[in-house]
Amino acid sequence: MSVNGKAEVKRLFIGAGCNRIVNNVSWGACGLVSFGAQHAVAIFSPKSAQILTTLPGHKATVNCTHWLPSTKFAFKAKHLQQHYLLSGDADGVIILWELSLADNKWRHVLQLPRSHKKGITCINGFMVSPSDAIFATSSSDGTVCIWDAVFPFSSSGGDCKLSCLETLIVGSRPMVTLSLAQLPGNTGHIVLAMGGLDNKIYLYCGERTGKFVHACELKGHTDWIRSLDFSLPVSSGEADSVLLVSSSQDKGIRIWKLTLRGSLANTEGTYRRSEISLASYIEGPVFVAGSFSYQISLESLLIGHEDWVYSVQWQPPSMAAEEGFGFYQPQSVLSASMDKTMMIWQPERKTGIWMNVVTVGELSHCALGFYGGHWSSDADSILAHGYGGSFHMWRNVGCSTDNWQPQKVPSGHFAAVADIAWARHGEYMLSVSHDQTTRIFAPWHNQEPHSDGGFWNEIARPQVHGHDINCAAIIQGKGNHCFVSGAEEKVARVFEAPLSFLKTLHHAISEQSSFPEDLQADVQVLGANMSALGLSQKPIYVNATHEISDNVGNDGLDTLESVPDAVPVVLTEPPIEDQLAWHTLWPESHKLYGHGNELFSVCCDHEGKLVASSCKVHAVFFTVWLTRSLIPMNL
Repeated sequence: MSVNGKAEVKRLFIGAGCNRIVNNVSWGACGLVSFGAQHAVAIFSPKSAQILTTLPGHKATVNCTHWLPSTKFAFKAKHLQQHYLLSGDADGVIILWELSLADNKWRHVLQLPRSHKKGITCINGFMVSPSDAIFATSSSDGTVCIWDAVFPFSSSGGDCKLSCLETLIVGSRPMVTLSLAQLPGNTGHIVLAMGGLDNKIYLYCGERTGKFVHACELKGHTDWIRSLDFSLPVSSGEADSVLLVSSSQDKGIRIWKLTLRGSLANTEGTYRRSEISLASYIEGPVFVAGSFSYQISLESLLIGHEDWVYSVQWQPPSMAAEEGFGFYQPQSVLSASMDKTMMIWQPERKTGIWMNVVTVGELSHCALGFYGGHWSSDADSILAHGYGGSFHMWRNVGCSTDNWQPQKVPSGHFAAVADIAWARHGEYMLSVSHDQTTRIFAPWHNQEPHSDGGFWNEIARPQVHGHDINCAAIIQGKGNHCFVSGAEEKVARVFEAPLSFLKTLHHAISEQSSFPEDLQADVQVLGANMSALGLSQKPIYVNATHEISDNVGNDGLDTLESVPDAVPVVLTEPPIEDQLAWHTLWPESHKLYGHGNELFSVCCDHEGKLVASSCKVHAVFFTVWLTRSLIPMNL
């Protein structure tokens, strides 16, 4: 567009994948999700399934993000106009960002003083008041820092006062998960739970001004601790308590109960210091914070996952009354595991035994599991991020019973993007990456419009390879949708669009409901299957679709030794990750040989009839191919 003779550039779409790190994602009380995308912090809206912006500032891979306030404290944050985000990277740098809800503008507040010498592994904290927060950071250098932040009251700006309350030296085995909470009983003390590369959970207690001391250790897990989360205080009638949930690489989840026993002051009706006897330790460890004593006991052991449990999180509390006084802490835990599933655990009403009540997951053969799981503030949606940099979200759409259905989420490459190419008539954009995938992004006009041309989405993943892909070019082919790609191998591969993609693209960009019959008769390939080694993609023909249905109905299991058949279908709405990863492949039509080393560049002429490719050699060497016959031409 042109305004007063000047060109105006407007951003329409951002595609990015999530870094493969456990504590990378955070869901804020403002309703937005943050995650690390290489060296940037990306922000996306679960409502629109679009990445809204990226925050540059880090010079190393972003390891973790954390909102202040997070969804756990959303019931307190309804009137906040400023929300804050912390991000830490692999160099030990931590940056504080501010989001103003009034104008949806971001501000780089400050970079925290360098207190860590190596990469940040976890950030966790909470808002003490609308203008005060306390948070803790852990690093691979074996230190844990506790910080106090005082934010400006007004949105007009102002300085943020930040101070390091204490630095804890935890030894040669670094901590990878933290959780901060206020001790029950309104004692003014804070408890910090940390876990890492051993099988113990360490508890430290301190005050708002610091002075954190080692309180006790919780033993029970048999492998590394991966996640910790405190609930908000729960009143059981007899005593105030908080619950701590922990997960480990031993595939188990444990729920610990931390109860206020009483005061140690020498007054009538309270506990005396001499009453903490040996018998007091039968139920579990006892520790003292200030003039109060606390008892820790194992509440429950949850067994159900078949692989490492990377994440556990309590369901966010809700307001207890419309007037806004008090809150209700639901007894519900969300867990995410490398077994490709997320589970919701709740105690039975009659017996109180904790049971798995909801299980959701990803069935793609390509997925290697989930690195984290997160609740929305209203607990109607749950979000996971996986090994392949992808997001997976489910929403409870049931009325009387739970009915969790997958939802659209943003997607993109999780490694360096090596090349991009536009379709010959501009219908879509094709990108290749060192994450070994080729992806197609296009506007979906049937959705609610976002700016010009509708929402952009990833509509297909035509190539999932076994090598890093370096280059691609769109060439002339059937239906004018054909491309050639080059990877860290000596062969260039040619792919042609199957019928399922042509119809999906027609749904996305065309307002006409009918599909051209002549094109449907000309293209006889419906989709493609991945080979066991992940290099070649074999075609699935239109007249062989009944065989696919028969194979799907077999009793064969999806294992590393057996690759299931893809089921290509025509998509009438933007696909979710499970469909993209397996059912939108394009068949490989040709292999182009001739190079003696790995390819790193490919291009074609304006008509799409000639292709030139080059490889890694000390001298300049390239090959030109005629696309009609795909044979090398003499130069």
